[in-house]
Amino acid sequence: MASRLKEQYNTEIREAMAKKFGYKNPMQIPKLDKIVVNMAVGEAKENEKALEVAAKDMETITGQHPVYTKAKKSIANFKIREGMPIGCKVTLRGDRMYEFLDRLVNLALPRVRDFRGVNPNSFDGRGNYALGIKEQIIFPEIEYDKIDKVRGMDIIFTTTAKTDEEARELLRLFNMPFAK
Repeated sequence: MASRLKEQYNTEIREAMAKKFGYKNPMQIPKLDKIVVNMAVGEAKENEKALEVAAKDMETITGQHPVYTKAKKSIANFKIREGMPIGCKVTLRGDRMYEFLDRLVNLALPRVRDFRGVNPNSFDGRGNYALGIKEQIIFPEIEYDKIDKVRGMDIIFTTTAKTDEEARELLRLFNMPFAK
């Protein structure tokens, strides 16, 4: 499945991008560099098991073992100490990245309730796109009966595009359903 999307990028998408933006050199054509999936677990400060369950869910969704993220500084109001594990993340590249993108666009996002498309304005000015998901149960790999709590996650698409317009066109060609 991932090879189909990669093959599509190598032929149709690169050609369409070169035609639209007039790239002279094939190395100028933007590409998807990586996808970072991040899940912050607020209840991890009281319940260490919650972080392990969240990491297991993320591993099921992405097919890759997550890395635990630690608090950078202590915040007394949130009862967080520096170095305390408070979340997990996965960086996807290559075939796993294309496979995750394919499942996200074709299987997960259409399962979101009242879905009208993703926000087209969530670009950072340098060609990267951030997407927030409120519940992990939109992924078909997660069994609804076996989850302990509904958790959200952030998905960041890092591209080699120089502008947001180029990145938006690249993701649109990957069938990202932007809202009108």
